[in-house]
Amino acid sequence: MVASIQYQPGTPLSKRQNLELLWSQLKNERSTWESHWRDLADYILPRRIRLHTTDRNKGDKRNQRIIDSTATFAARSLRSGLMAGVTSPARPWKQLTTPDPTLAEFGPVKTWLADVNRLMDTLFLKSNLYNALPILYGDLGVFGTGAMAALEDDRDTMRFYTFPIGSYAVSSNERQVIDTFVREVPMTVRQIVQKFGRVKEKSGSADWSNISQTVRNLWDNRNLEAVVDVMHAVYPNQDFDDSMVDPKFKRFSSCYYELGSTENRFLRESGFDQFPILCPRWDVMSEDIYGTSPAMDVLGDVKALQLLQKRKSQAVEKMVNPPMTGPSSLRNQKASLLPGDITYVDVREGQQGFRPVHEVRMSIAEVLEDIQEHQERIRRAFFEDLFLMLTLSDRRDITATEIAERKEEKLLMLGPVLERLNDELLDPLVDRAFNVMAGIPGMLPEAPEELQGVDLRVEYVSIMAQAQKLVSTSGIQRTMTFVAELAAASQNQSIWDKVDVDQAIDEFGDAVSAPVRIIRSDEDVAAIREQRQQREQMAQNVALMEQAASGMQKLSQANTDGDNALTNLANAMAGGGVS
Repeated sequence: MVASIQYQPGTPLSKRQNLELLWSQLKNERSTWESHWRDLADYILPRRIRLHTTDRNKGDKRNQRIIDSTATFAARSLRSGLMAGVTSPARPWKQLTTPDPTLAEFGPVKTWLADVNRLMDTLFLKSNLYNALPILYGDLGVFGTGAMAALEDDRDTMRFYTFPIGSYAVSSNERQVIDTFVREVPMTVRQIVQKFGRVKEKSGSADWSNISQTVRNLWDNRNLEAVVDVMHAVYPNQDFDDSMVDPKFKRFSSCYYELGSTENRFLRESGFDQFPILCPRWDVMSEDIYGTSPAMDVLGDVKALQLLQKRKSQAVEKMVNPPMTGPSSLRNQKASLLPGDITYVDVREGQQGFRPVHEVRMSIAEVLEDIQEHQERIRRAFFEDLFLMLTLSDRRDITATEIAERKEEKLLMLGPVLERLNDELLDPLVDRAFNVMAGIPGMLPEAPEELQGVDLRVEYVSIMAQAQKLVSTSGIQRTMTFVAELAAASQNQSIWDKVDVDQAIDEFGDAVSAPVRIIRSDEDVAAIREQRQQREQMAQNVALMEQAASGMQKLSQANTDGDNALTNLANAMAGGGVS
């Protein structure tokens, strides 16, 4: 076992020995969580734990302790609710912007951000992200910690891999951010050769320079499905040098090697510019590395519920099929308790026929009520009353306003969780995807000059994010309604000068996540208004010219004979004065 390896103080260690020592230390630190995870798995998700590599591909029955599956179904609702409410593939859940709102509204910048966001959505849909995220959400709700690798892929640009709890160990830096990930992974000989040997499709030959002789012998003997334990570690690189091109000098090291092999070699040594492991946690206590979960909060209820269901079943069984007593004369005779069947008994003095050992008249109403209370607490812990609000409600006269207010109230309970998801899952996910896309020539459009040296920012527009933002829209709506009523009552439209209507539209559009292209930029609006003003001025000039021409025509047709006002005016203009 790696955990039992001992090293003499002061002895220089090889890179591989350092990694083995790191794995031993991380496993020792993780050990206090393992019994808790095992209980959670036994009673809620039996197949989402792998404390040993030998657990791979085992089809044994693991749900023997689950009698009432309320917690399992509630965990499934939480997983589906987070998927639909935070990262639904059916609707936008994020958009790129800049820290400067004015710059974000600039036409070319706004268009470029929308184009990049659309390309990223396409990348996510093409990859397996939306298959991996539900599994990750399920781990979060039950075990409090999840782990998913976001790696580059030759076929789909990116591919995502989730890891069962117990198969890995993590550590955090001084900022309490996860930056170290080590795991044991069982791989078949065929997988090892395909991944690290670069097998040629036509010839079938492979590069054996990094693969042990043991694996090569298994390959030569066509024992391709034999399992070999492999260690994978991603950790901060002490030899980091951004001036070097070799991946081994990147910010984070990534190393694979065969466990148990005596050969001092690595299957692969590479690196990443940013940490490729997304390791969100539901909630974290102070400096803890692993998170806590809703399932941990109600594990006692989950266990008690199984016992209550067992006792209820025993009570029902005793009432339906009670223990019986009968005369000894039937010891070797045919006797039956089947409906409609007959057993003949000679009743003698002081004896009776078949009868229950004791009369069972149990009232299980109290037990059922207790079971319901436990089930309700479990559902609340998993926020099932939020995600299935209408399904669980027996009311039919509920209004849309009441639904919105109740949902908004319950979302407040998820606020801290959503913020942690943004910080530990979604932000790193988007950053990782953007960097991968930027590293592929021609994949991203050329950025406007205004964005040179500017950090981008992610704004989340999922259903839950919008629900939290709707509080700000109500303020905008009330303000605009108040101004409109005040202007109408006072018949003074200058009151609108106090309100920046254009900015109100921008703020409202951002809050409800309106499509970027339906709200024009300030520059476009200014150009449209200038063109409208020019058209109005031109129309006004044409009207004045038509009016002047009409006046001249009337003057030309006027009678200038005799003594009248027009004759006097003409004489005055000619210098003769007015009589």
